[in-house]
Amino acid sequence: MSEDSTNAMPESLAEIVDDFAAVDGQNKLTLLLEFSQELPPLPAGLAEAAMEPVPECQSPLFLSVDATDRSSVRLYFSAPAEAPTTRGFAAILHQGLDGHSAEDILAVPEDFYADLGISQAISPLRLRGISAMLARIKKHLRT
Repeated sequence: MSEDSTNAMPESLAEIVDDFAAVDGQNKLTLLLEFSQELPPLPAGLAEAAMEPVPECQSPLFLSVDATDRSSVRLYFSAPAEAPTTRGFAAILHQGLDGHSAEDILAVPEDFYADLGISQAISPLRLRGISAMLARIKKHLRT
C-alpha cells in the first residue's frame, strides 16, 4: 500500500486498509466476513424502496447518501444477510467513510480497495461491487 493512497483516505478507512494488510490469505476473507456482521441496520423511516440500487453488485445492494451537512455525510446501506461479501464491502465503506466530510470522501482513490489485498480471493465481478458503491457515493456528493 502506498503512503500517498492512505494519505488520501480518512483515517478510519486507512485503519481498515491497514487491518487487511496485517492478515494473509484466507484470513482476509475471514476479516471481510467479520465486517459483514457489523453492517448497521437501516434507521427507522428509511426503507429500501427509497434507496438507490447498485446493480453492479452481484447481490442486491441499496444505498442512501445524506449530504445535507456536507461536513458530516451520512451513509446507509442495505444488503441481505445471505450476501456476506457485499455486506462486508458495504460495512467497510460505512465504517471508513460515514460521518466524514464530502471533501474527504471525494478524495478517496477510486481503487482504494486494491490496498485491501483481497483480489486473490475475490472475483473481479465482486470487486466491481465495492468500486460501484464508492462511485455512486461520490456521484451523489458531486451533484
